[in-house]
Amino acid sequence: MTSRRFKFDFWLIVLIVSLAAVGLFVIYPLSNLVATGFQDQQTGYFSLVNFQTFFERPFFYQALFRSFAVAFTTTALAVLLGASMAYFSTMYKIKGKRVVDILVIVSMLSPPFVGAMSWILLAGRNGYLSRFLRDLFGMELPSIYGFGGIVLVMTLSTYPLIYLFTRGALRKVDASLIEASESLGCSPLKKTLTLTFPLIAPTILAGSLLAFMDAFSDFGTPMLLGERFLVMPVLIFRGFLGELGGWRNFAAALSLIMVVISIVMFLAQKYIIGKKSFTMSSLRPIQQKTLKGPAAVLVHFFIYGVLAFSTIPQTFVIYTSFRATRGPIFIDGFSFASYERVFRVLGTAIRNTYVYGLIAIAIIVVMSLFISYLTTRRKNFFTSLLDSLTMLPFVIPGSIIGIILILAFNSRPLLLIGTPAIMILAFVIRRLPYTLRSSSAILRQISPSIEEAAISLGDSPVKSFFKTTAIVMMPGVISGAVLSWITIINELNAAVILFNVRTQTMPVVIYNELHRGAGFGPASALASILILTTVVSLALFFKLTGKTEISL
Repeated sequence: MTSRRFKFDFWLIVLIVSLAAVGLFVIYPLSNLVATGFQDQQTGYFSLVNFQTFFERPFFYQALFRSFAVAFTTTALAVLLGASMAYFSTMYKIKGKRVVDILVIVSMLSPPFVGAMSWILLAGRNGYLSRFLRDLFGMELPSIYGFGGIVLVMTLSTYPLIYLFTRGALRKVDASLIEASESLGCSPLKKTLTLTFPLIAPTILAGSLLAFMDAFSDFGTPMLLGERFLVMPVLIFRGFLGELGGWRNFAAALSLIMVVISIVMFLAQKYIIGKKSFTMSSLRPIQQKTLKGPAAVLVHFFIYGVLAFSTIPQTFVIYTSFRATRGPIFIDGFSFASYERVFRVLGTAIRNTYVYGLIAIAIIVVMSLFISYLTTRRKNFFTSLLDSLTMLPFVIPGSIIGIILILAFNSRPLLLIGTPAIMILAFVIRRLPYTLRSSSAILRQISPSIEEAAISLGDSPVKSFFKTTAIVMMPGVISGAVLSWITIINELNAAVILFNVRTQTMPVVIYNELHRGAGFGPASALASILILTTVVSLALFFKLTGKTEISL
């Protein structure tokens, strides 16, 4: 049995190459992070001084508490908004439901730092709304900077995750369970709290983990809105590249703390879901009811109100991209000057964004096809190990991905710093787990008998894979890759660590323009191009899959 399983064939070669690639580009960089974090900055010897410094000085460890405060508050608000919206839109007939779903998806796929930019333009100290209320009514808006502003932006970008997870789970609830509870005299509120939400709690928890990790690890939003409210990703960035530059060992130690917390959160979520989850078969899906009277008004007002707030960044950024500018400030009138400037001066960043993204997606698609087949159809110790290792980047914050790649590939013979290769590598590492999981899910739905039939007609196992399984998988793999593509072109956390003048992408340029206060016009124009690309990519996704919505 052992000799047959490990026979030196095509799939064994793929397994060896895949393990070697993961070892070189994931495990080796992580080991460098560990070594650097436990190294004394002065002597170079093994030491715990970096961790001691962190836990002894309030300035440092309070940044961790602030990160937790942002992440937990954001997650709680995202669950409240997302789960409520999903419940109402599943249980009741909502006018414009198709538009609601599309706008929720666009809100989810637009990067948080675009939201931060929009709220600065709208409600910053000299924002449009701030000036309007100040000049007309003498009112001062609450500050968009600090804890409140960060939570607002992160909540509006993460609640769609909860919405999609919850909606998918509610559609699997059998209507007969709800009818049985009603026949036993349950009130609508009691039915919801004691039956419906406990049934979908594991799914909401899974979505909550993603929302928590997004808020905990995001760099762009707190960097733009935080000011004196310092969180861990910003502290790590400053220790590695910024004001505290030269504190690489200390920044590596902080990165290790974040990685450990992320892994613990991930394992805890998996354990809880494993204990609480169960299978539901919806023989009779929930039938939507029609709301009437004040209840209908309140539900529609709630859904439309949340959508209005979450789409403000996209609509307002597009509007400001056409405003006339003089240097870094807006003036009266409209103009295409911002677009002319970005295509004339910043065209390299636009080209880099699309070229690097397409190369990364091509690599991700090929790796997902092979690795998902190994881990799903050829299970053994080594393929299970490969499956676990490829999922490891899922729990590593993006900025830390950038840091470990710098630590690992900053000298010959593996000198990748400053090259397009390291940017593409970061994109592949960041997004491979997502496409890989969707590919494995698709493969589990394909019967092995398809390959067996091809083999019985004389094809080799490898040839049968390429002629049958890969072709059947491809539409689903590509549709998953489209969603990964959207997140790649909007990637800031890793890119802002790794870029140089020749390899900068649109998100990096937007961040730099805002951070320097050099020009909101060009930043808005680039953000509008990203939003348009996101919408076109979504249309491509719907075309490829034949779906009218996205489910998670």
